[in-house]
Amino acid sequence: MPTMSRTLTDFSFAPYFDVAVASRIGVDAPGVATRAENQDNFVVIDFDGHACLLRDQQPQHVRLPHWPSGHGRLAVLDGMGGHGHGREAAQALAAALLEMPPCDSLDELGSRLDAIHADLQARFAADKSGIARPGTTLSLLELRPHGAPLLYHVGDSRLYRLTRERATPLTVDHVPATVAALAGRLDEAGWRAQVYGRHAPQIAQAFILGNAFADPARLSDPLFALTPANLPSWLASLPDRRLLPVEAGNAYLLATDGFWSCFEPEPVLARWPALLHDAPDAATLVERLFALFDADPPLGLQPDNLTALVLRPLPRHADETALPLDAEP
Repeated sequence: MPTMSRTLTDFSFAPYFDVAVASRIGVDAPGVATRAENQDNFVVIDFDGHACLLRDQQPQHVRLPHWPSGHGRLAVLDGMGGHGHGREAAQALAAALLEMPPCDSLDELGSRLDAIHADLQARFAADKSGIARPGTTLSLLELRPHGAPLLYHVGDSRLYRLTRERATPLTVDHVPATVAALAGRLDEAGWRAQVYGRHAPQIAQAFILGNAFADPARLSDPLFALTPANLPSWLASLPDRRLLPVEAGNAYLLATDGFWSCFEPEPVLARWPALLHDAPDAATLVERLFALFDADPPLGLQPDNLTALVLRPLPRHADETALPLDAEP
């Protein structure tokens, strides 16, 4: 049974970033149930065109010969275990992300990913097995040579900003509670209680699967972007597709929902800032996160896959006047 617990760190993002990633089938602790396979995936493309993803649940390294120097791509994906072919859906999208050209703007990134969504939807719809159309989450950061990273988000995986004081979610979960909030049926307190105070397996939008935002009564084919125009005011600063300024000293964690699939997620997340003690590098932070789960699994932890990708902006040098993370072309 593949577990893929090794942390992958051999990426070239210097002098601006430090990146590490690990993906596992579940928690490595006695008496904790795990799934039969790892339906998560990830994508790392570094500044030298070295790419890594999971194929058949094992890491595969690929060289992209025409990838431009200084451009990067990071993503985590969570194939939907409740639908057939969840692992295959995540793997197909990960492979497509290696073929997608570098994107320099939000419009270009959104257009290319929407086209991939339509192509994969058609491919999986052609399956005659009778299994419902699969889906996968996608939380992606496009690292440009100039300008803040671009964020693209679909599903209920999350991007967190970690400081020594708190773990702050920077994405909005695409779940039924968010559908209710958009319709005005749920206020901020109610939404936060449902999304962060507990965990439920339902999802309202996923790559390939489609969305229930446009019409909650049926599953629509296209993807539905959450924007300041349709989000309630208390979520309007977290649209799905936006520029994402990053700061040295913080860590940015892309993670699948296995990390908070338990009875009370908030105490689990409250332990994360302590992992930043002594300013660890990205690899150490990933390993501490998994070690915390193995040593002290949260109460009611559900069998689920675990993928964590950490981006750490490196400290600036005194002679640098601008970095790609905050300079605009």
